[in-house]
Amino acid sequence: MPVLDSVFLWLLPERAVGRFSAELGGLRLLCEQERARMLRLRGDGARRRYLGARLLSRYALSHHTGRPPAQWRFRQGPFGRPEPEPGCGVRFNLSHAEGLIACVVMSGGRACGVDVERTPVSPEAVRHLFPHFHPDLRAELDALDPVCRRARLTELWVLKEAYLKALGTGVTRSLSEFSFRTSTAGRITVHDPQRPPGADGRWWFDLHHPAPGYALAVAAEDGRPGTLHRTDLHFEMCPDLETPNSEGHSHAH
Repeated sequence: MPVLDSVFLWLLPERAVGRFSAELGGLRLLCEQERARMLRLRGDGARRRYLGARLLSRYALSHHTGRPPAQWRFRQGPFGRPEPEPGCGVRFNLSHAEGLIACVVMSGGRACGVDVERTPVSPEAVRHLFPHFHPDLRAELDALDPVCRRARLTELWVLKEAYLKALGTGVTRSLSEFSFRTSTAGRITVHDPQRPPGADGRWWFDLHHPAPGYALAVAAEDGRPGTLHRTDLHFEMCPDLETPNSEGHSHAH
């Protein structure tokens, strides 16, 4: 059983959900409320991604704790964030976009968040999202050409989503209340005046492009550089998710 002194990112391609579900146990692992919510979703894709995300969270949590996948149950926080019930010191977060599902896991009761989106966003999305960003970020985006602006806006969007999900607030806060900066060394930091003094420095952010057409961000409380470990499930079925081997990067089949 791995010692959770790091941040663990698990990725599941949507087209692998059917096989993954069959191998893990499928709908029988979900509680009654989860099954009911899944049935209310419109479209096969939405239901497939929902099922894949719920099964991926159980698989990842079981891998790191030894608790069988069928024994996981969850409670919802004030803004809908799921937490293991009973608690076990391990926290997680889920995200999915068309084609890709992500789960991040941390120990020690530390908060974490993940968000994945297709990139680049549409010009319509740029017009919708741009006014909601902090003035510093709007100035950064204004300095870019239209193509780069769309790509960078997606990166900033997943960073904001991952951070808010880690805080457990979701998008109940205004996106213009906080901003991000990237140092010359590449470290991403948050500036959030609504948080207590010193709180900003406790967050570590990782920004990735796990496959062509996707942007993904992880927010980790008390994270450290070089401690993100990524695992791609059913990699052999989905060669489009292949990335160069690097430290902290693994594949599970």
